[in-house]
Amino acid sequence: MGLTKEAKALRVRRRIRKKIKGTAERPRMSVFRSNKDIYVQIIDDTAGITLASASSRDKDIMTKEGTKTDKARMVGEKIARIALEKGIEKIVFDRGTHIYHGRIKALAEGARKGGLKF
Repeated sequence: MGLTKEAKALRVRRRIRKKIKGTAERPRMSVFRSNKDIYVQIIDDTAGITLASASSRDKDIMTKEGTKTDKARMVGEKIARIALEKGIEKIVFDRGTHIYHGRIKALAEGARKGGLKF
């Protein structure tokens, strides 16, 4: 009997999270993608706190014109700006269950363009 879609996604997420841990000096940048929007958080897993967050639902990004990929790139640039203000330069990228393609890739490139290293 095959696994459900949710069970497969959970397996992928666990396999990725085995390798990726966010620390205080190199926190984890976690990405969640819905059909319409994209959300990103920078998380310190050792302390269990979210250090910064941004999404395509923020007013400054929501009001701009563009495709979902363009908005994902803007979210990446915004999270980089927020992280640099808080003194975070290096991160670990956690793509979740999504492949590194399309909006996920655009967000990562935007964050790199903004000054984050990963």
